[in-house]
Amino acid sequence: MSGRDGGAGGAGVGRDGYASATLPRHLLRGAVGFGAVAAGFWLLPVSGPVVLLAVPVGLVALRGCPLCWTVGLFQLLSRGRLRRTCQDGRCTLERVPRGRVAG
Repeated sequence: MSGRDGGAGGAGVGRDGYASATLPRHLLRGAVGFGAVAAGFWLLPVSGPVVLLAVPVGLVALRGCPLCWTVGLFQLLSRGRLRRTCQDGRCTLERVPRGRVAG
């Protein structure tokens, strides 16, 4: 764990792990990623092994794996709605009341 209060414990400062900046951007990344991976395998019998080059492109768009993209989606949807607080070595998640800014 990162030890920061209120953060997601993600990859970098100011970023929430795997989440994109906006929901449409994240969904676009998912469409490109899943589409490229699926095309790489489904078109293999038709186009030969050259089409497998689409798989790494899809994995880059998904930031590593389909589960990473899914975790990012949940991070994006919960942004500003949950807050992690740690006291006495015990961390809990709590809802942020509506109308209050998480911080």
